[in-house]
Amino acid sequence: MFNDFDCRFFVSEKPCRFKLDCPIDSSCPIYASMGKRILIIKLAAIGDVLRTTPILPVLKAKYPSSYITWITDRSSIPVLEENPYIDRLLFVNLENTLRLQVEKFDLLICLDKDATATGLASIVKADSKLGFALSGRGHIYSLNKEAGHLLRLGVSDELKFRQNTKTYQQLTFEALGLHEKYGEYVITLPDKYNAYAKNHLNSLGVNDGRLLIGLNTGAGKRFATKRWEIGSFIELADKLQKDLNAQVLLLGGPEEIERNKEIASGTKTKVIDSGCHHSLKEFMGLINQCHLIVTGDTLALHLSIALKKLIVTFFGSTCHQEIDLYGRGKSLVANVECSPCYKGNCDTMICMKKISSHEVFHACKDVLKKQTSSLQ
Repeated sequence: MFNDFDCRFFVSEKPCRFKLDCPIDSSCPIYASMGKRILIIKLAAIGDVLRTTPILPVLKAKYPSSYITWITDRSSIPVLEENPYIDRLLFVNLENTLRLQVEKFDLLICLDKDATATGLASIVKADSKLGFALSGRGHIYSLNKEAGHLLRLGVSDELKFRQNTKTYQQLTFEALGLHEKYGEYVITLPDKYNAYAKNHLNSLGVNDGRLLIGLNTGAGKRFATKRWEIGSFIELADKLQKDLNAQVLLLGGPEEIERNKEIASGTKTKVIDSGCHHSLKEFMGLINQCHLIVTGDTLALHLSIALKKLIVTFFGSTCHQEIDLYGRGKSLVANVECSPCYKGNCDTMICMKKISSHEVFHACKDVLKKQTSSLQ
């Protein structure tokens, strides 16, 4: 009779990946106990999922014998696949929600403050819970004392916009009671996506020997206020090519098709439109080919950080202090009274207009010069 078995490779309804005739006990030559069972609930947005990954190596170091399950939104799966610290990766659907209600964990970590994530955190069985959950009244509350500050940060504009000086990672580590110094984002990009990007760029005439600067021109659906002016991108592209002899690559998703066409047609010098049809991992491959990325506070920023690229970024409607560029870039912040505001739309876009192409160009020069000096 098959009993409940704690081998990390045991599947229960089919052979494990080693295709051995499972004895259902520790006599199996590849048997490995799950050890401490940890569930991480972090669903979205994709950039926030990425900047939560620094907790993984710390958890694995703290609990060497552990089995980490991470449940996320389906859209975030590509940035967590092949992660060496995640033993099981799930996305939110009915089947996985039911599964997790039955399973039992030693430690649960919920780092989202929305009803889906916190509702799941409330009903999953675990000996210890950290982060956030949903109360019987439908309100989100902190599961541990340390997470209380992070909860308050979300409901107080004064605290979040003006008082806080800590990065997202610092705040997350403190909410979990982790005293270790946080490290880099953890991401794995298979070689085939770098190969895809190289082949695609070669077909567009990109010269491997020249400086390649990627301009990520969009900001997603939710925050139009993060988009830099089209005219500013045009001016910057011309400056980068004329003064730095750089190849300029336009990056974006489906929403940037017309935007990138307008930028390309407005420049005096030739820019390269990489296209807006790529999968998320193919897009990561394109970013990885660039020497420097210019972007607003959007997913491309976090992908660039994860891939350890040189970065110039600008902030208007969101909080710059929460973003750590790990010493590989420069942040430009709009100095206007109404910023940050976290508004999705704005009639004036004064914050983005405040950041000039001249400032961004000189930031690019500074970041590239600093990188050159560090290699000498």
